[in-house]
Amino acid sequence: MAVPLIGRIGVLILASTAFYAYVGQLVPQNEVQPPQETVLRTDLTTAEMVTTGRQIMDAKGLCFTCHTIGRSGALRFPDLAGIAGRVSERAPGVTDIEYFAQSLYEPDSFIVPGFNPGMPAINRPPIGLTDQEILCVIAYLQSLGGTPTVTMQTSHKYYTPAGAAPVAPGEAPANGAAPGQKAAPVAPAAAAPAKSAQLKPQAAHLGGAFTS
Repeated sequence: MAVPLIGRIGVLILASTAFYAYVGQLVPQNEVQPPQETVLRTDLTTAEMVTTGRQIMDAKGLCFTCHTIGRSGALRFPDLAGIAGRVSERAPGVTDIEYFAQSLYEPDSFIVPGFNPGMPAINRPPIGLTDQEILCVIAYLQSLGGTPTVTMQTSHKYYTPAGAAPVAPGEAPANGAAPGQKAAPVAPAAAAPAKSAQLKPQAAHLGGAFTS
């Protein structure tokens, strides 16, 4: 007995639906949730900020979507290994805190030769890190080839914590030491360049990518 055409079409549809439903169940289902907002303690130690900064870069910051640590070759953005040790070479007279801050808040100010712009300002959407989270990221970046000195009360050109003194043009950022406490040492910087310690054009850094 011949099966009517409409019947054969129906069987084909059912078979196709069942097949794709089966295949769909074999594919791992990962639900992506928006990053949870985390309120950082104001009394985080510098060491805790370093750990928190790495976690932020791994997760909410999405930094390692483009950046690497300890890799070479064809990279989308430069590798970050030892980046803190290159600040004095790339930006003489600019503190590492100001160097990293400008690179994160204004990433397209300077582009590393050989790389294209494209890094978003991480304090704005779609990433939208808070000023406190950025301080933690700076602490972690300082640890890559340098000594972290930033605290939760550190001021820089783009952010002044409540109760902290703003950074004057050419002035080293405050270490955030509590009244009566000795501030963490900061390596002396050379004479600050003009225009509020803006990086020189040859001082390529994070913009579009961190310093190579």
